Amino acid sequence: MKVNKKQDTSERIMAAAIDLMAERGYNGVSTEEIATKAGFSEKTLFRHFKSKQNLLESAFHRYHYGDEMKELFDKKLVWDLHKDLLMICHNYHRIMYQNRKLIQISSRERDNLPGFQETTHKHPQQLKEFLTEYFKEMYKKGKVIETDLEKQAIAFLYMNYGAAIGRMNKDPILETISIEGIIEESVSTFARGLTP
Repeated sequence: MKVNKKQDTSERIMAAAIDLMAERGYNGVSTEEIATKAGFSEKTLFRHFKSKQNLLESAFHRYHYGDEMKELFDKKLVWDLHKDLLMICHNYHRIMYQNRKLIQISSRERDNLPGFQETTHKHPQQLKEFLTEYFKEMYKKGKVIETDLEKQAIAFLYMNYGAAIGRMNKDPILETISIEGIIEESVSTFARGLTP
């Protein structure tokens, strides 16, 4: 497989930025430090990203779950509520934990950077729309009850978001049960509540 050199350079710069910003915060690290850690010049960083904020936003879009979740909803659903919700949860939690440094940066910095909060909300908004459409289709198939399906999508999303953030922050409440146990129990309860 041929490696795209521009993509490889961008990936290395984004990875360096994520590591440094997770450790010291957005304002605690310079573009020169990011470029040096990635093994490039600051000029290369600016050629690829134009600004530090654009670099952070690019990293967020590159590593967040939007594209992967879109593919899941487009190609992998089996139209069984319990199985589909389990698959969605497993993927969501895997991606969130894999990108925990980036998620923590976005939580800390979203109020400090103009326009960044809007950028970080695009992926959860997209996932809410995927879930809402999925629940509507399941309703048409007679597989979920009549209810406000958008509110159900939001409740499902925030239930999983809360567990993901708690896991990232090593919340002591979550230390007594595995994430797998939380996923299984929450999906079982949610699916049971929506099934006619």
